[in-house]
Amino acid sequence: MSNFTVHSLGCGSAKPSLLHQPSCTVVDHRGTLYMIDCGEGAQLAFMRQRLSFSKLRHIFITHLHGDHVLGLPGLISTLDLHNIGGELTIHTFPEGARQLKQIIDYFCKEKSFNLNFNIIKPEEAIILDNKSLSVRTIPLKHRVPTVGFVFEEKPKQRHINPEMTTFHEVPVAMMKRIKEGEDFIKPDGRVISNKMLTTDADPSYSYAHIGDTGYMPEIAHKIGPVDLLFHETTYLDDREADARERGHSTARQAAMVARDAGAKRLLTGHYSSRYKDDIGFLKEAQEVFPNVILNREGLRTVIY
Repeated sequence: MSNFTVHSLGCGSAKPSLLHQPSCTVVDHRGTLYMIDCGEGAQLAFMRQRLSFSKLRHIFITHLHGDHVLGLPGLISTLDLHNIGGELTIHTFPEGARQLKQIIDYFCKEKSFNLNFNIIKPEEAIILDNKSLSVRTIPLKHRVPTVGFVFEEKPKQRHINPEMTTFHEVPVAMMKRIKEGEDFIKPDGRVISNKMLTTDADPSYSYAHIGDTGYMPEIAHKIGPVDLLFHETTYLDDREADARERGHSTARQAAMVARDAGAKRLLTGHYSSRYKDDIGFLKEAQEVFPNVILNREGLRTVIY
């Protein structure tokens, strides 16, 4: 069973096509679901991937264009019908919170869960921080205020070496502190180094989601060496001028960001409807960065 997985629900861009759904991605981290954008049809795509509505606790909106938010009213209504309970937080800009609250309150007056809005800004900031994961924003270059999101696991605890803790008679009450890196002081005053009592912690993993944006080589160092990078690939080289004018990127430009950030893998997406075959995005990106995954609806990308 995986602990950190990215589910692709929608890989299309603003103009509808028969090939792709509008933008929507779900991150499953240790059983909690985090949705990024919610284009039309997101709730049906969610169901097709057999995801659990009761595990969805956060929705992150990259920007306020219709192909990224118009699925929210229907999704919220469906969550209410499923009686999910608990808390659901939508992370969005002030205008998004105002507009979405009006729409949702009109169509779903009484909800079976608490709906919260966390106001974000187009800036570098940590917007979610829990025991196992943090999410930070990176401002992007689009026609409206836009951010990308970087999901980063917290450092994990070290593993107890049972032979050594038994030998040194470490009390059970001390085990949590030993896992967190503390040395053990014996009754006679001797200090037993933590490295003698434990083995290395499991590595921490990361995922970056860079949605609609013009080419920004400067964001590579802000993203950092992530295990998986989604970077929009709306156009190919033949439409680079369109990409620049409309605040989008080409597959080649996305690959350059992945290469310069030190990403391990690049996930494509947000394809323009003018292309009838996606294979060109893979080929163009691989000319710069070899480890490219051609995104599609229903794809499940395991980070670990």
